[in-house]
Amino acid sequence: MNRRDFLKQTGVLTASAFAISHSSLQAGTIKQFGLQLYSVRDVLPKDPKGVMTKLAKMGYQKFESYQGDQGFLWGMQPKEAKSFLKDIGVKMVSTHFDYNAQSKDPDKLKKSIDMASEAGLSYLLCPYLGPQKSMDDWKRIADQFNKVGEQVRKGGLKFGYHNHDYSFKPLNGQLPQEFLLANTDPKAVMFELDLCWIEAAGIGAVQHLEKYGKRYELCHIKDFKRVEKGIKQTDLGTGEVNYKKIVRAALDNGMKHFLVEQEEYPKSSMESIEIDAQYMKALVV
Repeated sequence: MNRRDFLKQTGVLTASAFAISHSSLQAGTIKQFGLQLYSVRDVLPKDPKGVMTKLAKMGYQKFESYQGDQGFLWGMQPKEAKSFLKDIGVKMVSTHFDYNAQSKDPDKLKKSIDMASEAGLSYLLCPYLGPQKSMDDWKRIADQFNKVGEQVRKGGLKFGYHNHDYSFKPLNGQLPQEFLLANTDPKAVMFELDLCWIEAAGIGAVQHLEKYGKRYELCHIKDFKRVEKGIKQTDLGTGEVNYKKIVRAALDNGMKHFLVEQEEYPKSSMESIEIDAQYMKALVV
């Protein structure tokens, strides 16, 4: 299916879905959705303001940044970034940051907290840890999360952890993600659920959200297809993830921010991200 046919079909599906929806089902769309800027990492560094402006015009009303060579504010000072984003109608709600380095350097962590706070962000997120060798390693991570989370909380922000599939693969009879949920202080540590990676690991996102949903405030929405060597990410609506059902469960269990992320593209990143925006506008849950 080419892009034109996809957009045409989603428009038809949207009209049909609204026609058959009833208020008792609380059907509707996500009013505001965002984008993890890592999705456009190939073009963003060359023209941060220009690319962000294009993304805003596609319909993205929230951004989640990441720690690039120019910093998570992309060369802008906090007040400049806040003003620019307001002008284009976008709220930067969160950023992934260099957790491994800054968790060991309180001064660098404080600098990130101060910059994020002044720019109007609400969350600092650990993006990746890698699989661990033992549950003792995960215990050390949970303890460190509590310490870092407390420092971030005192700075007026929230600290969280973004999972990959390894967090949902059993280790010594336990799921590391569930261990982290059980051994971190909810006042200091929250979580961002990557819905692609939990599904890819074979753990049902709906069931997980029904049990632990209150600990998650942000989620990543990205689609994938299973291939011989694992998974391959693709444009939203062309893979195998049932987002109608999953997003409904996320909403029912208190999810606050829905952020598109895509790391592999059938053609180009910007074309995929535009298709993803159309999908999010059409998604009725």
